[in-house]
Amino acid sequence: MNTIATSLLVTGCIFGGGLAGLYLNRVLPANHLTKETQDVVRLGIGMLSVLASLVLGLLIATAKSSYDGTDRSVRSYAAELALLNEILRDYGGDASAPRDLLRGYTERLLQDGWPKDRAQPVALEDEQARQLLEQVRAAIRALKPVDAGQKALQDRATEINIDLLRDRWLLIEQQGPSVQGVVVVILVSWVTVIFASFGMNAPRNGTVVLTFLICSLAIGGAIFLILEMDRPLGGVMQISSWPVQNVLAQMKW
Repeated sequence: MNTIATSLLVTGCIFGGGLAGLYLNRVLPANHLTKETQDVVRLGIGMLSVLASLVLGLLIATAKSSYDGTDRSVRSYAAELALLNEILRDYGGDASAPRDLLRGYTERLLQDGWPKDRAQPVALEDEQARQLLEQVRAAIRALKPVDAGQKALQDRATEINIDLLRDRWLLIEQQGPSVQGVVVVILVSWVTVIFASFGMNAPRNGTVVLTFLICSLAIGGAIFLILEMDRPLGGVMQISSWPVQNVLAQMKW
């Protein structure tokens, strides 16, 4: 289920809870709506509201941390690609083969991480991309340095290539969800109960219904943001591909 459908479902559940509360206010016997009963309900709902606020804040913080972490990883990865390209350029014309392979890998990374067809899923674990990066390492090792300067550049290029292989797997692992669906379900159930209690103590008029709808949409929007931040390389809040595009442009100089 996509994030828009999920957020709309959340909105419907919460709004339905408010309407259910209005209905209960009309059908419950009078002895269930005494002041003492309402006071107990308010205390319980107050505690539940605190818990729901804490969980919502935790979900937002977790999703934002995941989003920012992936963004930093992408920028760092692009910087390593740029540095490796510069080192190979400094090495000289003999390093043209690994440079061409590195450019091909960067183009593949751009296609896999930011496909032009938005319906196509992100595929950072592309096996052909991994093989290209392995070929870059093999081509660097095959270089024949003629002096100490070229030898130092070869060794540094090999180190950066190994770092790229490691960081590539870190990027792949970061694509897993950090927000568990069961936590969202529990949170939504709590908020639905809270809105039902609001309905039980509210008059039945259009203003109350409109308020329930607006608040439900706001909470549904918060869930939408959480789910979108939890998939940083997809959706409407996709991390920018500019760092990788910039590096690729430099490789074509």
